[in-house]
This record gives sequence, structure tokens and C-alpha cells, in this order.
Amino acid sequence: MKIAEIFIILCATFSLLALPCAAQNDSVSLAHGGLSASNYNMQNPKERAFMIAIGAANVLDTYISAEQYKGTEIRIMAENRSRISPRHLSHTFTHHGCLSILDNRAGNGNELAGAYRFQFSLHYNWILSPNFSLQVGGCTDAKLGILYNTRNSNNPVQADISLHLAPSASISYKNTFRHRSFLIRYHLSTPLVGLMFSPNYGQSYYEIFSKGNYDHNIVPTTFVSAPSLHHALTLDVQLSPKKPHSKLRLGYLGDIQQSNVNNIKRHHYTHSFLIGWVHHL
Repeated sequence: MKIAEIFIILCATFSLLALPCAAQNDSVSLAHGGLSASNYNMQNPKERAFMIAIGAANVLDTYISAEQYKGTEIRIMAENRSRISPRHLSHTFTHHGCLSILDNRAGNGNELAGAYRFQFSLHYNWILSPNFSLQVGGCTDAKLGILYNTRNSNNPVQADISLHLAPSASISYKNTFRHRSFLIRYHLSTPLVGLMFSPNYGQSYYEIFSKGNYDHNIVPTTFVSAPSLHHALTLDVQLSPKKPHSKLRLGYLGDIQQSNVNNIKRHHYTHSFLIGWVHHL
């Protein structure tokens, strides 16, 4: 019980401490690396985005049910991307709020899944050409969520708590069309190692938190036991020549989360259409 509480507190504290960093104003040098000011201005030093993603979700958690549940997920995201000193580094803070409404294939059972997810990324940036740039680095990915099955009277709820370290990369292409700029970006990350909370198969939450019967409930994970992938393909389009710093974002978001720990199999697959607004500072 004590270990589980400590793990939850660490996840929450990490998210709260990281938030103020997104508001910092970092200085940028234009004279580094022999790049001209015009090439550098193509890579805006600060970018803020607000997005909504709606799509299909497929969820399995054998602690609650052996059945897969399918339905719709709505996700709200806020992203803050900034250059930091030295100029070839950048960091990104991303907040996700997710809600999935799911049914089983017989149509006589429902599940509700909700989660808050926080990602902090740090990347090294290469400008490959006046149009192409590459970002390579890593991210921390913290998740606090819950899954509720409306049919179960015994063990109807499963917690979804994890903290992972993941290599990540993105490639961007920027150009103009009819005096309007656009940017195409593909981003991906895949967890390498981490920790997650999981009851053992057949172990109740009452045993864990009321009786204090710890049974390997904080589980180290790797890309073998929890192979997952988060990726997105987006298009940012300037709608008005008079507003070069504001863009519409359209794209695809894919989130593949799965694990097999403590004799419990889980997956949460999401494929969504994404729309949002981007503002460059």
C-alpha cells in the first residue's frame, strides 16, 4: 500500500512541477551554427496549440473482462513547444484529457475509460534544408487513469497508472502555397522502460489498500512487456495572409498502448481525427 501511494504521488508531483517551466521565456541566439536569420525564423521559437481528437477506441483489460470493448474516444490536448538555450534544443509539454465510451460486442455491457496524461519531451534539432527539419530526443510519459465496467459487481474498476521513458523523434516540412505557409509534421515515440501499477490476477483492491497485501503491484516495464507507440501526422495551414502566426491544424493521431504484466493483459488502441489551432509567438 505504501509503495503504491508513493508511486502515485511521484507521478502527480512530476506533472505539477513541470507546468511552470512551460511559461519560461528562453533566450535564443541567431548566430549559432552558421544559420541565417531567415532560415531560423522558419523554425518558430515558441508554439502553442490546442487540439481536439475524436476517433475509434478498442480496450481490453483481463482483470475486469476477457472481452474487448469498442467505442468512441474524445481527447483534448494542449501543447507548448519552445526553443531553449542553446538554440538547437527544444522542449515540449503536452497535456491530454481522454474519455472513452465503450460497448462489448453483444451490446449488453459498457465500459468508461478516463485518463489524464502528461508528456515532457526534450529534442535536439537539425535544420536539414531550408524546408526540412529533424528533431530527435526523448520524453517522459505519465498517465493517471481509470477503467470502469458497468456490468461487474466484483472488481468493476481498474486503475491505469504508469510512468515511462521513451525515445521520440519528429520530422517537419515547411513551405508556402499561394502566399500561405504550411507545415507537415510526423512525430512518434515508443516507451523503452518504465513503471506501472497493476494488481495481480485475482487480487482485489481491497486486499491491496485495506489489508496492505502488496504483491508486486508496482511493476517495472520494458518495450517487451509493454510494447506501445504514440504517433501523429499533422498539417498546419495558415488561413489568412494577415495572420502569419495563427494556423489551423488537421491530422491523424494514433495511440497504441498495451502491456502483459502480473498475468493481466491490457490494451488501449486509439485512431483519431485531430483538429486544432496553433499560435506561434
